[in-house]
Amino acid sequence: MSVPSKNWGFLLLAALLLGALTAGCGSSSSASGDLSFKGDGPPGIDLANTRQAKSSIKSGNVAQLAESWTLPIKGQGVYGSYASTPVIVNGVVYSQDLESNVQALDLESGEELWSKRYESASHGPNGLAVADGRVYGATADSAFALDQESGDELWSVPLEGSVDMAPGADGGKVYVSTVPETPNAEYEAGAVGILYALDGASGKKLWEFDTVPKDLWGDPETNSGGGLWYPPSFDAKGNVYVGTGNPAPLPGAPGKPWGSSRPGNNLYADSMVKLDSATGKVLWHYQQTPHNIYDWDFQNPPVLMKIGGKEVAIGSGKSGVVVAVDAKSGKPVWKQPVGVHNGHDKDPLYAMRGEYSKIKTGEVFPGQLGGVIAPISTDGKTLFVPVVNHSMTVLSGSEVSEESAATGELVALDAKTGDEKWNAEFEQPAYGATLVSNDLVFATTADGAIHALKTTTGGEVWQAALPSGTNAGVMVSGDMMLAGAGLPVAEGQVSKLVAYKLGG
Repeated sequence: MSVPSKNWGFLLLAALLLGALTAGCGSSSSASGDLSFKGDGPPGIDLANTRQAKSSIKSGNVAQLAESWTLPIKGQGVYGSYASTPVIVNGVVYSQDLESNVQALDLESGEELWSKRYESASHGPNGLAVADGRVYGATADSAFALDQESGDELWSVPLEGSVDMAPGADGGKVYVSTVPETPNAEYEAGAVGILYALDGASGKKLWEFDTVPKDLWGDPETNSGGGLWYPPSFDAKGNVYVGTGNPAPLPGAPGKPWGSSRPGNNLYADSMVKLDSATGKVLWHYQQTPHNIYDWDFQNPPVLMKIGGKEVAIGSGKSGVVVAVDAKSGKPVWKQPVGVHNGHDKDPLYAMRGEYSKIKTGEVFPGQLGGVIAPISTDGKTLFVPVVNHSMTVLSGSEVSEESAATGELVALDAKTGDEKWNAEFEQPAYGATLVSNDLVFATTADGAIHALKTTTGGEVWQAALPSGTNAGVMVSGDMMLAGAGLPVAEGQVSKLVAYKLGG
């Protein structure tokens, strides 16, 4: 049985969104404690992946944001044109489209400083990391480094499998993972998602970590799985924290229902894993969904922070559950479901135990496009979680179909306890990562809307409409904000990178 791409199911997303529209027609630092370390330009703002950015944009002046410049996004990937968050370093924007092409732009004017074309269609999410004078990225099957000033390619290294992520960079190393996909966006039997640690200067492979075993639980003719969709996080000692994807097939294969071709809990799929940066050795793991049967990746980059003197790592994913674990031991501190759940959370455990009679077919929340699909952010006290409410219909132990139209939420959780502080509902799914700056949290929805909400109350204080649908988050720096609109789904919509500035 083939398994659809984990990359948010862009084609289906476009169809869902189109139906809804027709019917309804820098440089930064973090305040989250000792574990938040500034990097030159990692995708998560800092090495702790807090997605908290410095800017002069706040609730008192956000209404002054006006369009400053736009730039067409020409590259066309498998699903849309753009699915990354731009990186801003010292007034320069580094941006990658879904054809793996890279541009360096002047933040103030949008003028292109240099570009590097790869024309290698990626499923996404992809993106860049900037460190040590180099711009790191990936094509559909390779990792690369470009000179930060000129854009000249310094090295390119082919990897075993497909790549659909922005790299992570720390301590002179670059981290890139493959996923078990084919160019047709289907999981390929026998494929294993592998995390590679590369030397940042040369691209030399230093070590690799198999996110699932190469023997694929005894049935490589049927099974596959693992891999990363987002970059790792890093603590002060350089330890590496990753969130991993699912095993396959899902929910099972013909004649091998409910994942029976892959017995057991299927480590290290659907897990948060802490690795030693020198060797790739597993220091601990926390598995959110043992024996996943419902496409519930635990794929988002862990957020590292200090709560009440305790160092914690906070994971999230398509299971629709946010979990804080002790960063030293991996033991859970708290666990909080978000979004719609309808009584199926224990089904994977039933399947693992062979208790198939306890699994009820029918509508299941979260579905294949549901849960927490994009990275969360934090201001050090509150976690801001983008949620997609979308279901699937489970027809049998080897077949599912899509069900409901998708809606969205932005849920604010107390970082210390996991308790919900507030909840803002959206008519469209929240497929973009959230971002915090000052007293605002920014979220995007699939219809191309940017929402700015107060961090304390969830009250929306500003909204803007992009020129097309989007599945990407925004970035802010100084008095400017950047947003990628790369998912045209209606007549007249175009893919663009849009810059907003206070005062226009």
